[in-house]
Amino acid sequence: MTSAKTILITGVSSGFGRALAQEALAAGHKVIGTVRNREAQQAFEALDAQRAFGRLLDVTDVERIDKAVAEISSAFGPVDVLVNNAGYGYEGILEESPLAEMRRQFDVNVFGAVAMIKAVLPGMRERRSGHIINITSMGGFITMPGIAYYCGSKFALEGISETLSKELAPFNIQVTAVAPGSFRTDWAGRSMIRSTRSIPDYDALFDPIRQARKEKSGKQPGDPVNAARAMLALIENQSPPTHLLLGSDALELVRQKLAALGKEIDQWEKLTRSTDG
Repeated sequence: MTSAKTILITGVSSGFGRALAQEALAAGHKVIGTVRNREAQQAFEALDAQRAFGRLLDVTDVERIDKAVAEISSAFGPVDVLVNNAGYGYEGILEESPLAEMRRQFDVNVFGAVAMIKAVLPGMRERRSGHIINITSMGGFITMPGIAYYCGSKFALEGISETLSKELAPFNIQVTAVAPGSFRTDWAGRSMIRSTRSIPDYDALFDPIRQARKEKSGKQPGDPVNAARAMLALIENQSPPTHLLLGSDALELVRQKLAALGKEIDQWEKLTRSTDG
């Protein structure tokens, strides 16, 4: 490790957030983790009495985020690294899924992450240093039936991350969108909200997909601890990438998507060019 950093991670109760917090603490970093109840806060702080500090914060409470981050900076010093990990998956055929569920999905996965970024940026910009890591998904590159709202939120965060990396480059602030594939977290289990089925026309397409996702939960190829170690390697790198895929399945599926997209662009190139005046 090059030097100990102060790392702020949203959503450290389980999954990637918990794994990253544990690996960061083991590496000697100071970790402030956001949780949503006192029990989770106590459990997190029990990981390391000297360097693990929990804070109650719901990332959808955007009015409170600035104050919370200011309090964290006052108590623990400047935030060197922000990891936007808090998020969840919503599964449902678009026609069956209420718009309110889409708003909630974007409130957590997009607006919450952006609010956290806006809270830490003034300090990072003043210091001319910092690293923002946004946990997106291979679903921010590829799509599959039944997770339109989730993929939409992750596509949005990928685009925001890439744009932000260009805006912050003059200030020596790094931005990385980390896109995991299938990992053994609770994403497809207790953390996923599933729509109620209502339109039989979609049964043949979607029912097998939903069932397979449930059956594979907990058996995915990706190890969250290895993902955490990969993210620590990012934090310690002086020139981290703007996008990083995690997992061989993500790598294969995204490469297939890019190849198919390239072919489609080539196929329709003549029509594309026909619009020039």
